[in-house]
Amino acid sequence: MASSTGEKGLIVSFGEMLIDFVPTVSGVSLSESPGFLKAPGGAPANVAIAVSRLGGRSAFVGKLGDDDFGHMLAGILRKNGVADEGVNFDKGARTALAFVTLRSDGEREFMFYRNPSADMLLRPDELNLELIRSAKVFHYGSISLITEPCRSAHMKAMEVAKEAGALLSYDPNLREPLWPSPEEARTQIMSIWDKADIIKVSDVELEFLTENKTMDDKTAMSLWHPNLKLLLVTLGEKGCTYFTKKFHGTVETFPVDAVDTTGAGDSFVGALLHQIVDDQSVLEDEVRLRKVLRFANACGAITTTKKGAIPALPSDSEAHSFLKDKKKRQTYLKFSKLCCTASPCQL
Repeated sequence: MASSTGEKGLIVSFGEMLIDFVPTVSGVSLSESPGFLKAPGGAPANVAIAVSRLGGRSAFVGKLGDDDFGHMLAGILRKNGVADEGVNFDKGARTALAFVTLRSDGEREFMFYRNPSADMLLRPDELNLELIRSAKVFHYGSISLITEPCRSAHMKAMEVAKEAGALLSYDPNLREPLWPSPEEARTQIMSIWDKADIIKVSDVELEFLTENKTMDDKTAMSLWHPNLKLLLVTLGEKGCTYFTKKFHGTVETFPVDAVDTTGAGDSFVGALLHQIVDDQSVLEDEVRLRKVLRFANACGAITTTKKGAIPALPSDSEAHSFLKDKKKRQTYLKFSKLCCTASPCQL
């Protein structure tokens, strides 16, 4: 529940925010694409905006270039109701860029321009510690672990949030091309594994981290640690599997015609955190948790029906309407197939 003053709990996301350039057509290579859409993104920022879109309170902590793209991204945070007191600007490095190849099934491949980008240069002394201490949930990924000084900033922020009593939420959000090697990626991603209270991985990340192609409960539980409250494995069109100390199961998702899967996992995480930030007892009640995960699955599904991450994140009313009215949901999905592909859908 909310605080005694009625104010909702704050969810703080830490990490990268960047510009995704998405091809105007799917199923072609970057070199073959006739053009690209400029779409704001970055997993932690996506989560922050997903929370705000659903009516929650969120803030973003990270570093952007002191350039047009950086100030545009900061403006997008503010426009979407995300507190930006934790945003820093670097005069010597540019805002990160990513070119995203969309396959015909809506899945993505990435090419990054960040050597170094501003997000990699965030220092511990630049952190807004007051903002971090005010978080009820502190969410982060693994990209900020790749290089210094951002890694030290990440560790400091996580430590401060934990000491202040925040629930720690970790989505590795693997981007293998950014790491020096697969071995280094596994080592660093797992280096902070036992600090998190909630961990969400995709089926692809589960296979990568365990080096096991058998996707079963035993494989997932090999990632369990004693202090973990909830482990989630997202399975794309098959929904998600959840594990707690007392129970586990699977929640199916909704059939949709995927246009672009960018941001779907972030939408899922944002929806989950928004639903539990003021009542963490949900994590110990399987019936209520399944309801929350169904809502999160709906948000993720909606996000795949439009191009770009942030433009596709649903509002609270949109998500609840999608869940409640099957006939309307089918009409909505039919319409989504007709959405304009010349620019990110704003519906």
